[in-house]
Amino acid sequence: MSDLPNETFSVIQKLDGYSGRSEGPVIEDAAEYLKDGMLPMPTPGKGQVLIKLRMASVNPSDLHFIKGEYGQPREQGKAAGFEGCGDVVAAGEGAEHLVGQRVAFVTTGAWSEYCVTMAMMCIPLHPSVKDEDGAAQIVNPLTAVGMVDIAEKNGDCFVMSAAASQLGKLMLGLAKDKGLKTICLVRRKDAADALMALGATVALDVTADDFDAQFAAASREHKPRVFLDAVTDAISERVFTMMPNRARWVSYGKLNPELFPMTQMGQLIFQSKVIEGFWLTPWMQANGAEMPRFAKEVQTRFADGTWKTDVATYLPLRDVVSGLAAATQIKDGKIMITP
Repeated sequence: MSDLPNETFSVIQKLDGYSGRSEGPVIEDAAEYLKDGMLPMPTPGKGQVLIKLRMASVNPSDLHFIKGEYGQPREQGKAAGFEGCGDVVAAGEGAEHLVGQRVAFVTTGAWSEYCVTMAMMCIPLHPSVKDEDGAAQIVNPLTAVGMVDIAEKNGDCFVMSAAASQLGKLMLGLAKDKGLKTICLVRRKDAADALMALGATVALDVTADDFDAQFAAASREHKPRVFLDAVTDAISERVFTMMPNRARWVSYGKLNPELFPMTQMGQLIFQSKVIEGFWLTPWMQANGAEMPRFAKEVQTRFADGTWKTDVATYLPLRDVVSGLAAATQIKDGKIMITP
């Protein structure tokens, strides 16, 4: 590592631990949570690699994390960001085979010119995979694979909210290839039309005056057993009450921070319905033996063009603090951070 700099430019957490609030992934001023700065160059330990960043993606989980609303606490003075792609420039014992390779990776501290992660959290990238796809290769795609796997084991139709999101489109494509039917929920009529063009079985605008009647009819016809929900609000609760017996409501996000009543708790008893959460990290740990197969499936879909990452904007690392709030206002596509 003698030819590497002694410090690395990073987007650094200003706050520690949890905030105790649940406001959702809305950023009005990133400077409230983040600052620019130089951190000491990290040294990879046993089983670790040092990565020079090419590109990092911004996921809702990143925004929850910097606000202290995620499932792990912030560490003041450490870099933010969970996911990216880059080149392995050094390695600790047992990870030397990755030196010189371009990899997709997850870590805590991806928003930095250089970062360290475990070798097992890296996926070597095929030359045909673009940096944009590599930087978004793990969090959303593996979540899509995991949740569609849950849906597939519970019937031939499922419901998903925020269906026009990057993750929603990945799940829609995967479901279509597997022959599964989808009821896609969005908040704009034009988004619903676009999803129908992509192969959705049903696409509904939840803001429509007759949404409840439309969904009830779709539920009766297609009998969805699983609801994959990124929003988790009062509309979600209404959707769940209109689903058949033995339905599973799988919440993997809280895009709407509102608190809402549960109006028909008796359904959990008398209709054998279940409410549960999905977090990628424990799912990956529980399915460790299957991860190589899942990772190969994900990369193949990106390499052959079946999946692609829609980019909303590119944000230089040194402009993250000043520009992140405005960038999050762009609704279609993913923010990509570049060195």
